[in-house]
Amino acid sequence: MTRTAPRLPWFGPGRRPLYLAPMAKRTDVAFRQLCKEQGADVMVTEFIQSEALLRDNAKAWDMVDFTETQRPMGVQIFGATPASMARAAREVCDRVFPDFLDLNFGCPAHKVIEQNAGSGLLRCTPLLFDVVKAVKDAIPGTPLTAKMRLGWDHASIVAVDVAGRLEELGVEAVTVHGRTREQGYSGDADWGWIAQVAAAVKIPVIGNGDVRDGGTAIRRFDESGVSGLMIGRAALGDPWIFARIKAAMQGRPGDLASVGPAERWACMIRLAELTLEAHAARLGRRDVRWMLDRLLPMTQGLPGSRKVRDRLRHCLTVDDLLRARDEYLLGLTH
Repeated sequence: MTRTAPRLPWFGPGRRPLYLAPMAKRTDVAFRQLCKEQGADVMVTEFIQSEALLRDNAKAWDMVDFTETQRPMGVQIFGATPASMARAAREVCDRVFPDFLDLNFGCPAHKVIEQNAGSGLLRCTPLLFDVVKAVKDAIPGTPLTAKMRLGWDHASIVAVDVAGRLEELGVEAVTVHGRTREQGYSGDADWGWIAQVAAAVKIPVIGNGDVRDGGTAIRRFDESGVSGLMIGRAALGDPWIFARIKAAMQGRPGDLASVGPAERWACMIRLAELTLEAHAARLGRRDVRWMLDRLLPMTQGLPGSRKVRDRLRHCLTVDDLLRARDEYLLGLTH
């Protein structure tokens, strides 16, 4: 089945783009930049509530921020009121000019479900379609995409039908996370259903769920027929995953078989510097203690990682991180 997306050129012939998944409180402008440097092709912001954007909430608009080097770049919004979603989408497109606008129909968080938003809309697909139509009409000049789960639970899988209707409404690509809302992030992603969605529509389908290495990525592309892959939690402690997948797809699996201690430390320090650059002025501080949850996942695979994590908890500044790195690497040579 031929797939065309004239306004999403990263799906051109021979291209298999790798997306960094939007993850709340994780994929800010700093982490996106780090993953871009490691080979991620397409970026999407953390999901942002439409009403917060309409209230001109400063934090919400900070989350919309991105740099030109991160393009192609999408902004993801969520909500359940068609008029509000349409207004928010129009304001985003008028103010920051994203390459596409993405609608969140996949978040399983209770605070989102309580608003009947995110994956909650999979229980009420007529309203979901009203949201899509309102947003599409509001931003004719910007490509519209959507991210969804398979359905609310295994008794109500709606992904194939929803994707078909989204295509009819003018959505230009759809990402499918191969789990239900009921699963959350537990169990295995069901790529059989993702393959059924890819076979049912002509627009590009991006598969999401349990892609952790190059071999898995190649199998997912070949067996499911998706046009792209989205990588989320696996990238938090392993931003090099994008480069490794690309090496495997190009027949170079040995090029990036492992990431050494020096490179892991370099990446941690790079992320700390990017994070400070992005947030220090707003937060009014230069210490690194508040970003430990961003740095600690990258210690996975380091020899003596438990001691490294203990050491990081005592670091106050980037200079402290540099000293900790030097002490650690020196210790490996003795």
